[in-house]
Amino acid sequence: MKFRVGREELGDAVAFVSRALPARPVVPLLSGMLLDAAADGLTLSCFDYEISARVTVPAEVFEPGTALVPGKLLAEITRSLPASPAEFAAEADVVTLICGRAEFGLVCLAAEDYPALPEPPAPVGVADGGPLAAAVLQVASSASRDDTLPMLTAICVDVSGPVLTLAATDRYRMAASELRFAPAEPDVRAVALVPARILVEAARAMTAGVPVTMAFGADSAAGGQPHPAEGMISLDSGDRRLTTRLIAGEFIKYRARFGSEFGCRADLPAGPTIEAVRRAALVAERGSPVRLSFRPDQVVIEAHTEGRARAAETVPAVFSGDEPVISFNPHYLLDGLVAAAAAGSASADPARQAGGAGRAADSSEVPEGADAAGRIRIEFNTPAKPALITWVDADGRQPMVAAGTVAVPAFRYLVVPLRLPERG
Repeated sequence: MKFRVGREELGDAVAFVSRALPARPVVPLLSGMLLDAAADGLTLSCFDYEISARVTVPAEVFEPGTALVPGKLLAEITRSLPASPAEFAAEADVVTLICGRAEFGLVCLAAEDYPALPEPPAPVGVADGGPLAAAVLQVASSASRDDTLPMLTAICVDVSGPVLTLAATDRYRMAASELRFAPAEPDVRAVALVPARILVEAARAMTAGVPVTMAFGADSAAGGQPHPAEGMISLDSGDRRLTTRLIAGEFIKYRARFGSEFGCRADLPAGPTIEAVRRAALVAERGSPVRLSFRPDQVVIEAHTEGRARAAETVPAVFSGDEPVISFNPHYLLDGLVAAAAAGSASADPARQAGGAGRAADSSEVPEGADAAGRIRIEFNTPAKPALITWVDADGRQPMVAAGTVAVPAFRYLVVPLRLPERG
C-alpha cells in the first residue's frame, strides 16, 4: 500500500472516524482504524459492533492496499502534522507516514481479523443536512444522561411522510423539532430511538445543502403508530457514513404532552433574556431556581443564594395572564431559550441552519440576528404545571412545518417549573 493525500482532507477524515472509536474497546483490535487505498481514493473506517464510521477522500494511490493502524494515535499524529501532503507506505507490519520533515512509523494490527462494516438497511428518506443538524442540536440537551434508563438517553427519530420529528426528554423537560423530509415512500411511517450522543456527533459532520440519507426499519403503510425500529440506523452524507445500534423500547407519546391552551403568555427578546438568565444562574445554588416575575411590559429575572449573593435584572417583555410568577431550573430554562432562539434564527435565515444556529444551540451562545427575527414565547397555566417555550416571528406567528394539509410547530420545548421558594 502506498498513497499520497492532502493534509486537510486527511485531518477531517481521521477526525470524523476517530470520534466513533470506542473509549474502552472490548478487544484491542477494535481500537484500530482501517485504511483502504483503492482506485477511487482512500477510505478510512472503524467498527466496534455497536458504531461504525466510514469516509472516502481523494488520494493519489500508487499501490492499492489495506492496513489497520491504532486509531487514536493516528488522530493525535494527524492533528500535529505540518501543512504538507501526507505520504503513506506499508511494508511488512509497519505503516510509514511522512509529512514534510515529520516521519512516523505505526505498527499494524491484524487487519484480517477486523470485523466487516455493516451494510445499511433500506433508506427511509432524505433530509437536508443543515436543518437536520440544527434540529439535532436543538433537542439533544433534553436527552437524559442516566444510562439506567436507556430509552431516555435517545433522540426519537419519527418519520411521518414528508415530516421528520426529532424528540428527546429526561422527564423534567422535553424538546421536539420538526423539519421537512423527502420520504422513500409517500406514506412511510417509521420510528427509531437513536443514542443522542451518536446523533450529535453525526450532526457535527452535516452540511447545509448536502442531503443526508437515513436508513432504518420502517412501516410502509400509513396510519397508526409504528413500533420503534430494531437493529441499526445508517446516516449517509456525501462520502461519509455513520451507523449505530438503535435503543430498544417504546418512546413516550410526546405529542400528547404539548398543550395548546395556556392562560399566561410572555414574549421576550432573545438576547437580553438569555444573557439575564445566564447571569442570574451564576448566583443560584445547586437546585435553586431562577424566578421570573412578570408585569405587563417587563419581567424581573432573579436568583439568590441564601446569605451569599443575589442577582436581579429587568428585561422588556409583553405579558398577559393572572399568574405573574414562575420559577425554573436555570440550566433547563437556558437550554430551552437558546434552542428556541436558534430555531427562530434558522427559520428567518435558512442559510444559517447548520452553521450559527446549530452552534448556538450547542454552546449557549445567542444566535446572531435572533432579536431582529422575532421573540421567545413562554406560555404556562400555573407555576406548578409545565411551561411551553417556542419562537414567534416579528408578527407574532410561530414558524410551522407543512405536513400535507396540516401544519406543525417547528420547535417546542416543555419544561417543568421548580417550586417557588418561600420569601420572607
